[in-house]
Amino acid sequence: MPKKVKIGNRLIGDGEPCFVVAEIGINHNGDIEIAKKLIAAAMLAGCEAVKFQKRTIDVVYSKEELTRPRESPFGLTNGDLKRGLEFGFSEYRQIDETCKLHNITWFASCWDEDSLKFIEQFNPPCYKIASASLTNDNLLRKHRATRKPIILSTGMSTLDQIDHAIEVVGKEDLIIMHCTSTYPSKVSELNLKCIPMLKERYNVPIGYSGHEVGLSTTMAAIDLGACIVERHITLDRAMWGSDQAASVEPQGIWRLVRDIRSNEEAMGDGIKRVYESEKEIIKKLRRV
Repeated sequence: MPKKVKIGNRLIGDGEPCFVVAEIGINHNGDIEIAKKLIAAAMLAGCEAVKFQKRTIDVVYSKEELTRPRESPFGLTNGDLKRGLEFGFSEYRQIDETCKLHNITWFASCWDEDSLKFIEQFNPPCYKIASASLTNDNLLRKHRATRKPIILSTGMSTLDQIDHAIEVVGKEDLIIMHCTSTYPSKVSELNLKCIPMLKERYNVPIGYSGHEVGLSTTMAAIDLGACIVERHITLDRAMWGSDQAASVEPQGIWRLVRDIRSNEEAMGDGIKRVYESEKEIIKKLRRV
């Protein structure tokens, strides 16, 4: 059985309740008040953590990419958009305070070394490594140097690439997330049977990061062994923004957490028994 990983005071692994993460990412649209509303929505839904994304724009993106025409509320180039979506120290201090107020964990995926150093100021309990960063060995090593649990997302990655990434970071305090990196993802490309395959191959806790429309596939991922699930959260899927359509609105997140907890309770312990509530039915219906 894979060794469990501890995030904050919470154990993650086989036999533990599923750890539910609401990814806010960039769905705050550069507005700290929207971010606070999303944190509150995740808490009210029963999520245990929220996740953000942090980038140093001039490091992560090329000059050509930043100057590419792209109209947004922030300007006319892709650089205007990317810079407009990025939070600084003041916003992350408010995020930290808001999460403490709501008693919900927060962490981030850091896309470059400067962003990792920036987020370390807030001492998160773990880090997520985005699928796009899985092949960045230096960034992987910097994450491992923090000595904090790592959640490694594997979208758009081959098994050879995942093998190499795990050689770099090791298996200690490691969770691997099955993922398909399209927004939204086609159901036919989710390939959820990779979850038990990854568990057998790497013998660490396996999770699922979903970008599809709908919730039933996330439940299926848990049935296949995912012990942590992550879904993007939005106030409204019709809002502008590249990730909104691949996200779940607050009432959807609430239903997801409700159904996860209901299914966990329904699983029981596997010991066949006659319940007290059945005994009166026995008297009424059993004749022999």
